[in-house]
Amino acid sequence: QVQRATGIGSSRNILVTASDPGGVQLGTSQHVRGQINFLTKETGFYQLCLDNQENHFGFMQVYLNFGVYYEGFDGEKKQPEEKKKLNDTLEAIRDSIHKLQLHIFHMWRFYNFARMRRAADSFLLESNYHYVNWWSTAQSCVIVLCGVLQLYFLKRLFHGQSSGQQKC
Repeated sequence: QVQRATGIGSSRNILVTASDPGGVQLGTSQHVRGQINFLTKETGFYQLCLDNQENHFGFMQVYLNFGVYYEGFDGEKKQPEEKKKLNDTLEAIRDSIHKLQLHIFHMWRFYNFARMRRAADSFLLESNYHYVNWWSTAQSCVIVLCGVLQLYFLKRLFHGQSSGQQKC
């Protein structure tokens, strides 16, 4: 189930496909819940694929929940080796899920680190932007003031005092 989606589209739809050990597709779902029910007849590793095609520029927070129902499962009548085989399969699933959780945790940690670094770079660029704007404004004022002072002194140089006598 998709719990949260962000990005440009913010679409919560996700494509989920399930395949059997032979590679035959057992079912698909393109819904927020992504629930697939299918019957199995053979043992082995089943593949579950999640596709975030509709939400390219964002991320989704997805929670996985597996439910296995056995028809006619009677633990009392099972032979010890069948119990062992079933427990080994469940143990393999548990180990795979634990490994997946560790990988997801590390990906999330690196994503948060990259996001924090990107935010720090953004704040640095913004502070530099304000610093450059203030200095540019100050320098522009100094340049205009220098031009006004030069014009004033040039006018005084060529403009003589007018007295009663004319100079030849």
